[in-house]
Amino acid sequence: MSNLQPEKPAQSQGLLRSSGVVSAMTMVSRVFGLVRDMVVAYFFGAGVAADAFFLAFKIPNFFRRLFGEGAFNQAFVPVLSEYRQQRPEEVRHLIQRVSGSLGLVLLLITLAGVVGAGGVIAVFAAGFVYHGADEKLLLATDMLRLTFPYLFFISMTALAGSVLNSFGRFGAPAFTPVLLNLCLIAGAVYLRPLLDVPVMALAWSVLLAGVVQLLFLLPFLRSAGLLVWPKPDFRDEGVKRILMLMLPAIFGVSVGQINLLLDTVLASFLETGSLSWLYYSDRLLELPLALFGITIATVILPSLSRKHADASTDEFGATLDWAVRMVFAIGLPASVALVILSDSLITTLFYQGEMTPRDVTMAGYSLSAYGIGLLAHMLVKVLAPGYFSRQDTRTPVRYGIIALVANMVLNLLLVWEFRHAGLALATSLSAFLNAGLLFMGLWRHGVYRFAPGWTRFITQLLLACVALAGLLFSLVPEQTHWLQMLFWERFAAMLGICVAGIAVYGLVLRLTGFDFRKMIR
Repeated sequence: MSNLQPEKPAQSQGLLRSSGVVSAMTMVSRVFGLVRDMVVAYFFGAGVAADAFFLAFKIPNFFRRLFGEGAFNQAFVPVLSEYRQQRPEEVRHLIQRVSGSLGLVLLLITLAGVVGAGGVIAVFAAGFVYHGADEKLLLATDMLRLTFPYLFFISMTALAGSVLNSFGRFGAPAFTPVLLNLCLIAGAVYLRPLLDVPVMALAWSVLLAGVVQLLFLLPFLRSAGLLVWPKPDFRDEGVKRILMLMLPAIFGVSVGQINLLLDTVLASFLETGSLSWLYYSDRLLELPLALFGITIATVILPSLSRKHADASTDEFGATLDWAVRMVFAIGLPASVALVILSDSLITTLFYQGEMTPRDVTMAGYSLSAYGIGLLAHMLVKVLAPGYFSRQDTRTPVRYGIIALVANMVLNLLLVWEFRHAGLALATSLSAFLNAGLLFMGLWRHGVYRFAPGWTRFITQLLLACVALAGLLFSLVPEQTHWLQMLFWERFAAMLGICVAGIAVYGLVLRLTGFDFRKMIR
């Protein structure tokens, strides 16, 4: 039972070490994720098969954000942290009841999704129905029947990961996405040639990955003394509290995912390839977002929850300020780089096999639009825990509704002129609105205050980003030149440009007196 005893609040160095572990594992996952997407692009490009798969994969991933690391995680972690601090002897009981109750709900939803796959596809791809794209509809429906059960397995995996994270074990949960990428790569390379419909290999791979990911975490739970047999009990006090926190959070924390699904519905009315172009560009947006934004948010949520339970108001605010500064220091230059290097990045990674020059150009447009909102997406990730750690899930819901409505309006305004890129731009603009509302709410309630030195800090970042932009514009060759280069030539050139950009950004920060080690301390 020693593993269940409360621990002292983590200091900034502890947060940094935890962030480093998660970042390292996430980097491994994202590298394999890029390889996965490159393999998919090579074999399937941006045609009918790719559009159908991305749709069938996106739907269970949306629900995963609700029942996995999204609303459920934000409700579960604060309650689990409170139990650890105040009722450590009941922690295993809580995990048992929560896992059983969540598992039962997931099982019912999964069964409904498989049986009603055709109706689900018709809702989320209304454009396929409108255009009479029967081939896409049937293919996407068949694949959804295989990919929807992934929801059950990955959500239970996320529950296991949340438990391990709350006990300071971040490495194994952060590694699990690697298994999904490996399964998809293997499916595309080895299973694809064996099937009459080659793209179905990807759907089978998603299902297999869900099983593998859950099984992977069970030994780690056992070694921590936290592996229990699930037992549904919706009358349990802890389960009821989590449900009360989770229900409003389902909408608030999933605004970004709802926005993406709205993009999917509208993109289904556009030309074939639009869903794939948005997918490939969104994947490049997710790289820095997951590597830094989600990593920092994952690490600070248990810490904020403990500090709230201990009534450590000053440390709570200091942790939030540290997270926001880290996001600005990393997210601002990453946003600049994504916008400037959009076409070159898409060309470097995906221009091979079935991908055409036009696919590259169109995906580059949406990547630029997504890149504008990267900083906002990262801020939402680190500001939201400021509410969830205090078990306030209602306030983010109100802000989420406002941002969602704004996104819908912007979608309808921008899609006519900018097509799929307009959908990406609308998502970025609504993310800024959501981040601004979250910040103002924390400010009004006195939860978050700027630490000294913010004016100087922002000035240093802006100067470094101007230097970075100038370097990138001077180094990046014309797009026609990128298309003529071999893959390894493009990769080496892009790697050199990125290393040079990081060096210039860091050098300018250093020359202006920025001390990264001091910010950590």
